[in-house]
Amino acid sequence: MSLKAENINETTRWQDLTEGLQIHEPATSKNFETGEWRTNTPVFHEDLCKQCLLCVPYCPDSCITVKNGKRGDFDLKHCKGCAICVAACPFNAITMKEGK
Repeated sequence: MSLKAENINETTRWQDLTEGLQIHEPATSKNFETGEWRTNTPVFHEDLCKQCLLCVPYCPDSCITVKNGKRGDFDLKHCKGCAICVAACPFNAITMKEGK
């Protein structure tokens, strides 16, 4: 996992890092852009979407945006490409493509 330079404290000594780089503070996941792990990318087909929002609670990384009660595109900075959303969508409005 790479961190952007702005998130790295250059003065942190290696001795001060937690074992396994575990995170012990809440609500820090937005600081780590884990989408770079992805080998497959979800594709949202808005024309097929019926706005049932069934995909939203299934996403383990909360990568499906919802605004004003409507589903938006994916937050690819955090999506790992697990394809759970594809299985959850009854309207085939989500497919996967190979690569980033």
